This record gives sequence, C-alpha cells and structure tokens, in this order.
Amino acid sequence: MSQPPQLTDEQRRQALAKAAEARRVRAEVKELLKTGSLRLPELLARAEEDPIVAGLKVEALIAAMPGTGKIKAKRLMESLGIATNRRIRGLGERQKEALLAEFS
Repeated sequence: MSQPPQLTDEQRRQALAKAAEARRVRAEVKELLKTGSLRLPELLARAEEDPIVAGLKVEALIAAMPGTGKIKAKRLMESLGIATNRRIRGLGERQKEALLAEFS
C-alpha cells in the first residue's frame, strides 16, 4: 500500500478546511431537498456548475427527497439501473431523465 502524501501543516489545514466545506455544502443541499426548498431539476443544474454538489451520492440524494428513505432509495436505484456507488456527476442522460420522471 502506498504512503499518504507528505503534506505540510498548512497544506493539511487547507485540505481539512476544504473537506469540511464540502461536507457542509452537501448537508445543506440534502436539507434543502428534504424541506422542498430545492427541487431535483434545480439540483441537477447546480451539479453542472458546482463540483461539490456533483460529488453527492445519488443514493443520498434520493433518500433526502420527501417521502423516501434509504430502503426506497436502494429499490428505486435498482429499478432504474443506477449503481449504488454512483455520484450525480456520473449519471447518464437517461438516468437523469428517469430520476426527473420519478420525482416530478
């Protein structure tokens, strides 16, 4: 197994801050989805511009939608042919269309 990169203390602090910001943004997006303040088409458009949002796992996205949870998310992903480890940036056009049809 390879060694982790040798980072200076400053580089490590910057990486930790960047990771914390990414987690905060993803949590905020999931909360907005859950409350209905952000709709799926808007989220997919935002993912085109924002690499942090594009890194959100599809399973977490579906589970955050109102009326769905982890079990429904897994079943829906299976029925739509979306891999369980897929992120938003990795969705194909047909998969995006299927998700939009499911939640519209």
